[in-house]
Amino acid sequence: MNAAKAFFPLAASLLLSGLLVGTAATAADAPKVVVSIKPVHSLVAAVMQGVGTPDLIVDGAVSPHTYALKPSNARSLQQAQVVFWVGPGMEAFLQKPLASLGSNATVVELDQAPGITKFKFREGGAFEPHDDGDEPAAGEDHADDHDHDHGEFDTHLWLDPHNAKAMVAEITTSLVAADPANALIYEANQKALNDKLDALDTEIASTLAPVKDKPFIVFHDAYQYFEHRYGVHVSGSITVSPETIPGAQRVSEIHSKVADLGATCVFAEPQFEPKLVNVVLEGTSAKSGVLDPEAATLPQGPDLYFDLMRGIASSLKACLS
Repeated sequence: MNAAKAFFPLAASLLLSGLLVGTAATAADAPKVVVSIKPVHSLVAAVMQGVGTPDLIVDGAVSPHTYALKPSNARSLQQAQVVFWVGPGMEAFLQKPLASLGSNATVVELDQAPGITKFKFREGGAFEPHDDGDEPAAGEDHADDHDHDHGEFDTHLWLDPHNAKAMVAEITTSLVAADPANALIYEANQKALNDKLDALDTEIASTLAPVKDKPFIVFHDAYQYFEHRYGVHVSGSITVSPETIPGAQRVSEIHSKVADLGATCVFAEPQFEPKLVNVVLEGTSAKSGVLDPEAATLPQGPDLYFDLMRGIASSLKACLS
């Protein structure tokens, strides 16, 4: 009896040791993966759950539009086996470093993922309402022939869960190619993530249904994918590209548009100076709110994407209701 009692703690200890060794071996064998921005990092982290954790470059409450590469980021890129980014239209600061520091890594540009829907980059801040029936097919690029600092098409691709699923498919394919030993884990995570994205899509559509026809103004033109997916009515943006401060004429145009629309909302973003929003609101009956399309205020991790999308939907509903 005493021998039996002594056996079980020993067996449990050996079993725990084996599990810990196995976990450590898996973590050691995980590929070195680096991701540019938080929304993409969240999707990569979800696919890698149980294998490893990717490194993030643009961390904290910083915008990729104005980011400067740190020495620690450069070291991560030098050590990387796989690098995921949206593309030069979003993370322009990464274009040259990837050509040099990341030359030994597999660099995956997710704006080129099969099945991605793209919308052309809009020229004006006070743009006209889009035609909801004129959406591009999956994979179709509606970019115009002009050059833009921010890219030829809107690069905030993740703001449509269908695009997120296309990204997840490309992420999974790339990770399986880099780390075939963990292919079954990546593929199982992809399936679970797709199910969660489908449920999220349904949830957000239901959240926004009561307010989707009410017009509002955003700080910069980052929401086309969200607009087309959920039928919300963005009537203009204070600036097209946040790297460029809008001139007095554009601010005046937006101010007039807010006044013409009547009671609506003007949304700031946490990374940028809110003074312009206050100028646009002055003398109108519009309310103000905050949208965070790049997840500046959210902690990194696999849940971030879902918190980001729910946060946008709940902010819109709260201000427009």
